[in-house]
Amino acid sequence: MALTLSRPARRRLRTLGFLSPWLIGFSAFFAYPLLATVYFSFMHYNQIKAPTFVGLRNWKYVFQDMPLFGPALWNTLWLVVIMVALRVVFGLSLGLLVTKIKTGVGFFRTAFYLPYLAPPVAATVAFVFLLNPGTGPVNEVLSKIGIDGPNWFNDAAWAKPSLVMLSLWGIGDLMVIFMAALLDVPREQYEAADLDGAGAWGKFRYVTWPSITPIVMFAVVTGVVQTMQYYTQALVAGKIASGVSIGPGSVIQPGYPDHSTLTVPQLVYSMGFQNFNTGAACVLSLVLFAIAMAVTMLLMRKRSGLLSAED
Repeated sequence: MALTLSRPARRRLRTLGFLSPWLIGFSAFFAYPLLATVYFSFMHYNQIKAPTFVGLRNWKYVFQDMPLFGPALWNTLWLVVIMVALRVVFGLSLGLLVTKIKTGVGFFRTAFYLPYLAPPVAATVAFVFLLNPGTGPVNEVLSKIGIDGPNWFNDAAWAKPSLVMLSLWGIGDLMVIFMAALLDVPREQYEAADLDGAGAWGKFRYVTWPSITPIVMFAVVTGVVQTMQYYTQALVAGKIASGVSIGPGSVIQPGYPDHSTLTVPQLVYSMGFQNFNTGAACVLSLVLFAIAMAVTMLLMRKRSGLLSAED
């Protein structure tokens, strides 16, 4: 006897069929890794022997006994605040500039966007050599105009600002996003603002900004998530600046100089794949996840400063 389903049941099955690709991807690449990370955070697991339950020992080790957790967390949060803010400001400024250019706009768009296409490792290596305190062209130019250039990546006080400069050099992605948003602002609103006697600042505040706030929110949220995972550029910059060669079999201890470029993702890799302390690495990953979620939820709240109550 054939099984007959009611119309609502058939509708639910059809909807579930359409959702199945997303559900499979969500389960395989987000839900399962997250649950596994939570599970291993309570285990002692060296990736060789079977995991054994240790309770809150990994959490206590990370928050009380891990000496590098504090500097790594501070560096990561510093980069999130400073780097994301400056990238949004510079990206929006470049977008405004390029949309106002009347001649050679294609050249300027290409010139500003090209650095973003450079591979992260190659771009970081080139940037470190440009800012080399002894032989780099940047300090040579500064010395010719009477300025004693800093040590950049070799100075703990300048290492993180140098990473911010590197991120601003590759600002082309945000420039393109903001250009699209700015060109989508209705021209009629600018014409109405002209009739009301609004100046350049008035047009930006009352016409441009309300129209692009969702794009600014997108840039801030994605920037926070990306910067919380900041790994490659800081690691490569520190190793190149320290003069240590990176080759097969070499063990990389990140954070040069004086742990000023050490980030939590670097600490996760070091604990999990160099020290084989999977439990502590999982705890660090969960801390990153919790902070990223908290910041994202705070930014996504209505009246958070970026979105109005009507958005």
